[in-house]
Amino acid sequence: MIHSLLTRCSIRIREDRGDVPGWVLITLMTAGLVIAIWAIAGPALGTVFDQAISRVVSF
Repeated sequence: MIHSLLTRCSIRIREDRGDVPGWVLITLMTAGLVIAIWAIAGPALGTVFDQAISRVVSF
């Protein structure tokens, strides 16, 4: 009974490898999107931040 249960569990563990290349692709695509958005919006966000800081300092 226990032996058959362990055998079935070990077979399932070996079969359940996951989709590692898919997760790597998703991670790289997400990083690429973050870099692209940061490149486009970075200067505008920097300007907004500088304006906010100058308003706080002059207040």
